[in-house]
Amino acid sequence: MQTTAVILQGPKDLGLADVDLCAPEDDDLVIEITHSGISTGTEKLFWSGQMPPFPGMGYPLVPGYESAGEVVEAGPATGYKPGERVFVPGANCYGEIKGLFGGAARRLVTKADRVTRIDAALGAEGALLALAATARHTMAGLDHAMPELIVGHGVLGRLLARLTLAAGAPSPTVWEVDASRAGGADGYPVIHPDDDPRRDYRAIYDASGNGALLNDLITRIAKGGEIVLAGFYTDPLSFAFPPAFMKEARLRVAAEWTRDDLTATRALIDAGALSLSGLITHTAKAADAPDAYRTAFDDPACLKMILEWGAVQ
Repeated sequence: MQTTAVILQGPKDLGLADVDLCAPEDDDLVIEITHSGISTGTEKLFWSGQMPPFPGMGYPLVPGYESAGEVVEAGPATGYKPGERVFVPGANCYGEIKGLFGGAARRLVTKADRVTRIDAALGAEGALLALAATARHTMAGLDHAMPELIVGHGVLGRLLARLTLAAGAPSPTVWEVDASRAGGADGYPVIHPDDDPRRDYRAIYDASGNGALLNDLITRIAKGGEIVLAGFYTDPLSFAFPPAFMKEARLRVAAEWTRDDLTATRALIDAGALSLSGLITHTAKAADAPDAYRTAFDDPACLKMILEWGAVQ
């Protein structure tokens, strides 16, 4: 069995190619992907060649961990049936080609316990479930304060703000330096950092991935306040100790989402408490993947690029 997939042969060397699929086993699903998202965080680092050493890293690889599609074959041990709509956080089913993260393909094979059923009415927004789960993971846990300040109004920043409101917490402030990304807020203010005089935030969530902001963020917290690093940082992080000492600053790193985050996020979406609308700004046919990836990584107005796989055989 073969499929058409996005192949990253090396830094900035990306295109479509036909690849072999591993034979499905009793606990596997074969899924026809309809939509896959392009990550402007980790995937951009692989595309640019800037990703630090990472387990499973290497070329060639199939990127993508934000995919939605339909089950077309279901092994007897899966509990699924053909026709069900699912979210797929990638797959590793391409033989010698690395499946990191393996979701940008027309068809894939994956273990049933990796996927999550979703409402077909979500359409392309179903591919955003991993980002929503990432935002939820950042906030969930014992003694984790709700964000009072969110840095960055990209997709992750918007989801953090929406989850804060869904939890019934006070409206957070969001910083954004790019005027083209300042719009689209619903129920919370988006301002330029230079227009914010506050120095007493109890919890700041950085969704920008810009480690150079750390010193400034430390000056913005209240004594004993927390800074949550929700982005991905390629360069070593450092900060001046005296301001952090005086503030008794706390730093927390948020890692990747868990299965519980995915389940909880899907429940919020199904209940109407969390909306994924307005986050997809660009779509492209999968056949135009090289241009789509460049747009996703280079165009600041592109919050989320979605590849449509329907026309690819």
